[in-house]
Amino acid sequence: MINKTEILDTIHMIDQQHLDIRTITMGISLLDCCDSDRSAACRKIYDKITRCAARLVHTGEDIEKEFGIPIVNKRISVTPMALVAAASQCEDYVPFAVALDQAARETGVDFIGGFSALVQKGMTSADKKLIASIPEALAATELVCSSVNVGSTKAGINMDAVAAMGRTIKATAEHTADRGGFGCAKLVVFCNAVEDNPFMAGAFHGVGEGDCVINVGVSGPGVVHHALQAVKGQSFDMVAETVKKTAFRITRMGQLVAQEASRRLGVPFGIVDLSLAPTPAVGDSVARILEEMGLEVCGTHGTTAALALLNDAVKKGGVMASSHVGGLSGAFIPVSEDEGMIAAASSGALCLDKLEAMTCVCSVGLDMIAVPGDTTAETLSAIIADEAAIGMVNSKTTAVRLIPAPGKRVGDTVEFGGLLGSAPVMPVHPFSSQEFIRRGGRIPAPMQSLKN
Repeated sequence: MINKTEILDTIHMIDQQHLDIRTITMGISLLDCCDSDRSAACRKIYDKITRCAARLVHTGEDIEKEFGIPIVNKRISVTPMALVAAASQCEDYVPFAVALDQAARETGVDFIGGFSALVQKGMTSADKKLIASIPEALAATELVCSSVNVGSTKAGINMDAVAAMGRTIKATAEHTADRGGFGCAKLVVFCNAVEDNPFMAGAFHGVGEGDCVINVGVSGPGVVHHALQAVKGQSFDMVAETVKKTAFRITRMGQLVAQEASRRLGVPFGIVDLSLAPTPAVGDSVARILEEMGLEVCGTHGTTAALALLNDAVKKGGVMASSHVGGLSGAFIPVSEDEGMIAAASSGALCLDKLEAMTCVCSVGLDMIAVPGDTTAETLSAIIADEAAIGMVNSKTTAVRLIPAPGKRVGDTVEFGGLLGSAPVMPVHPFSSQEFIRRGGRIPAPMQSLKN
């Protein structure tokens, strides 16, 4: 039975501690939209998305009003477009991105993800065409997000794809130079990508999913931060217990919204992703949670250990609160989208190498990091390779979302606005990785892949 105190506590978390549902994401399969004629395929894609998601935004708004729970974003994810477009006899896949963008605008969602390719073991001609189309596609659209999976624990790392993505990120930054390289904020490179991730820019609707599904991503760094203030100076055992209890309460709210959206839309409930997703707002930062544990500033020695505790406790608390937990589920550390991370990076306390170490123990990876505009494609590829290696060896999802900001140098700031925030330009190592990237081929899968 829910008592009056619990209701008041939840109201306080929403009103004062930035508690929200970060996204309701409808996953839609487009496999039945394949057509040898590109124009026909694009029409089918537009028609199916607008039909399935016609009531998504309206339903989310109704739930917000009735339950008093903020739902920040309503989004759509679709089947990786390289799979859908492969049937079409064409070289340019930009029209598919345009069709996605038009459908997203018609339905009123904030973003649509799935201009994607899965190339962890090799690249088909369709995969190559899609990757080649990414820079222009992201420049020509506003709401389309793109992702490419270049490695997995089972397959190893496709270094030819890694090299291609370094060049693609550079080209995307150049195509959107008038917006600070904004296109790169909509492009993620994965290792061990998951099929039910509701968060952008990496969301896509995997081939193992049903025709249509509702996934929900929760948030709540501010709530966890506030809860830890009550156990200041106490042991890590108490810190872990506090985070677990708080994560349970946050996830229960996500479960409620997911089930209600599923019922009203007549679409199966998929998963709740219980990730702590920060925003640039003061009081909604993962970095400030780590500092509340006793660190002077995020990035100093002890940061990785603190993040490991946080990520583990979030999972343990959240998994008991939902019948189906999935997606990425942990703690995000996007630099530009976290007020505390921005401050730590600007002060020099948080560097790229420390962020890489932190990704070993948290969700996703090097996220929303601005680097100098003259960073070479090979250096970008080498950063991707390092992060993919962490994911591959540790059997976890890792990702890279880098913005080589055109015309910007270390110490400058790139402004994106909204949830994407602002990114201080961080230094990269000046030494070349060119010969390493030029080798190509595949880095073999590790021993832990042989589990059969």
